[in-house]
Amino acid sequence: MPKIKILFLCTGNSCRSQMAEAWARELKKDSIEPYSAGITAHGLNPDAISVMQELDIDCSGWHSKTTTQLPPQITFDFVITLCDNASESCPFFPATTAVIHKGFDDPPQLARQAANETERLAPYRRVRDELKTYILSLPESLTKP
Repeated sequence: MPKIKILFLCTGNSCRSQMAEAWARELKKDSIEPYSAGITAHGLNPDAISVMQELDIDCSGWHSKTTTQLPPQITFDFVITLCDNASESCPFFPATTAVIHKGFDDPPQLARQAANETERLAPYRRVRDELKTYILSLPESLTKP
């Protein structure tokens, strides 16, 4: 069977969408062809890279990109927005593409007031693990409206 093409979309393609793509590549390589992008490109978040590397998943060589930088010939089966901003600003996709919103907290925002590295990385680890649980439910939990 062909793999389901999924785009994980967030605000800056720096953290949540990168982690989701990495998890899908790691856990669902037989059933999902994952991509990630942002409404804008903010660059990779070093803390997101770090917490993924804790679990031996290396996305340090990746880059932040927008939807306009994705290969134009790809038709996605699903676009999953991972934050409210991406959901509200989601670009147009063909009618054959289902757009689903599954919001996750913004680790950089939660880490702003951290007093030390342990506190700073805690929200990244939590969201990383929540994304893993969500990715494990795919593609079975996806339905087209």
